[in-house]
Amino acid sequence: MASIIKRPYRLSDGRDLIYYDDADTTLDPERSPDLREPSARPATATMRQDPLTGEWVSIAAARQNRVMLPPAELDPLAPATPSNPSEIPSLYDVAVFENKSPSFGPLLADDNQPEGLDDLATVGLGRTRTSVGRCEVVCFSPETTGSFGSLTPSRARTVIEAWADRTAALSALPAVRQVFPFENRGQAIGVTLHHPHGQIYAYPYITPRTNALIRSLDAYGPTLFADILERERASERVVLAGQHWTAFVPFAARWPIEIHLLPHRHVADFAETSAEERDELATLYLRVLRGVDALYDTPTPYIAAWHQAPVGVRRDEIRLMLQLTSPRRGADKLKYLAGSEAAMGAWIGDIPPETAAAAIREAIDRADRESPVGELPVQVTDLVTVVPDSDSVNPRKADR
Repeated sequence: MASIIKRPYRLSDGRDLIYYDDADTTLDPERSPDLREPSARPATATMRQDPLTGEWVSIAAARQNRVMLPPAELDPLAPATPSNPSEIPSLYDVAVFENKSPSFGPLLADDNQPEGLDDLATVGLGRTRTSVGRCEVVCFSPETTGSFGSLTPSRARTVIEAWADRTAALSALPAVRQVFPFENRGQAIGVTLHHPHGQIYAYPYITPRTNALIRSLDAYGPTLFADILERERASERVVLAGQHWTAFVPFAARWPIEIHLLPHRHVADFAETSAEERDELATLYLRVLRGVDALYDTPTPYIAAWHQAPVGVRRDEIRLMLQLTSPRRGADKLKYLAGSEAAMGAWIGDIPPETAAAAIREAIDRADRESPVGELPVQVTDLVTVVPDSDSVNPRKADR
């Protein structure tokens, strides 16, 4: 048994940076400080309410300045070098840091922040609220190319541990209503960096998709997730199943490639999963992703969205769930959201879910034969936090 180690630091401008060392890491425990001159952080964005839907839109102009597909030698998520003073000062296994150009935050409190769920649900004209919250970047690897599916089982397990740790920490922040880990993969999805990474959004509201889910729970009842899982596990749409998780193409799939992954036990978010569930997920999820890539001769673009229960709302009914979607409907064809889907939200599926499931099962089997994932090299115990000395955590403390 071994431990994943958490090492919290700060960047020169005060943003949090957290290293998560693999349970079988070979890294030196020391980390270099961020010696860049501090730069001013952007102002926190403002949310505006759409009175036609009641939904909130964060107007985050600072995002216009984010880096767009830089060359590998200027990768802002690679370990820093003299010629590339990146966001991460040292070599790492997994690193998490506050986004430099966030959609929500850096403020966690403000005079115009949402006053609660009733305030957010009120509909009016010209309503604004400060976009308090937090946006974080999760770097899966120091490599400049790849995705979650290219990780080792040990590294995948470290990322899952980071998701769980950050879910717990972000859920405890004031004004945060929901925490959302996700990965965008591929230029067809709109990624701006080739580096293998994901993000975590901590929203100051409950998202529209989750509000729609709550309406379904109200109409169906609290056993919705358990009943979906039982029905899907008995269907031909299952693509992979383990002791703790089942992956399947949903009955009413919208996208040409769409896979849902549910834990067998009710857990509201990553923070509630057990060590055994995280261990199995590290290898099972890799097999799913490598199967998706094996469908065609080139990597498949996708969005891997980890839906979690809101903070303090319906947590005994809403279950942690992955919804992986891809617009790829052929080797060189993409599904674009045209009039019916984009304008009216009325979806038309291109491929029967049972046909898609059969193709994905075959692709997972082929990937297992050609590039087996393997087992976790060590079983993981509890996360261990190691806090360096204050000057290393906050290297410019003496300058202020």
